[in-house]
Amino acid sequence: MGNKLKIVWNGILPGNPVLVLLLGMCATLGTTSSAQNGLMMGMATGGVLICSNIVISMIKSLVPDKVRIPVFIVVIATFVTMLQMAISAWLPALNASLGIFIPLIVVNCILLGRAEAYASRNSVIDSALDGLGCGLGFTLALTLLGGVRELLGTGSLFGCPVFSEDYGMLLFVLAPGAFIALGYLIALTNALLRKIDKKS
Repeated sequence: MGNKLKIVWNGILPGNPVLVLLLGMCATLGTTSSAQNGLMMGMATGGVLICSNIVISMIKSLVPDKVRIPVFIVVIATFVTMLQMAISAWLPALNASLGIFIPLIVVNCILLGRAEAYASRNSVIDSALDGLGCGLGFTLALTLLGGVRELLGTGSLFGCPVFSEDYGMLLFVLAPGAFIALGYLIALTNALLRKIDKKS
């Protein structure tokens, strides 16, 4: 596997921010009541992650160490503000659905973590690929979690009925269901990673 592909792949599975590193739990548990919400939140966070990684990598040599973290937060907050204004203008239904979780992307530890650990130390292209990989991994995790909760809780997937809602379990629509579903997804991810390690 090429070095560039390895950077992207690392964020998708071996270093998945949710299923392996257990970062960004607030957004993960709070926005995944449906597969669509999970997908949209993941895409929004991934977009901010890619853009902020690129800018932080470009300005890393200009930022003094003493103000590094505040500058990173300002960069992230700028992109989140632009994203929120765009969603408010063009996707009001999504804005109402995700609510406070969109501005909370600013304090998502995934973004600041990748800015500090990767973008501030690597080239612009590698930082963009790192943001892409982590964004895809985050989106995949949120969509899977939202899909499991929506399917088991309401009998539908992306709003399309799969089985009668009468057989759905209300528990999975509520907060405890998010923890249970996430726990099983983490266990499955760990089992998959162990199999991959054995093969390699």
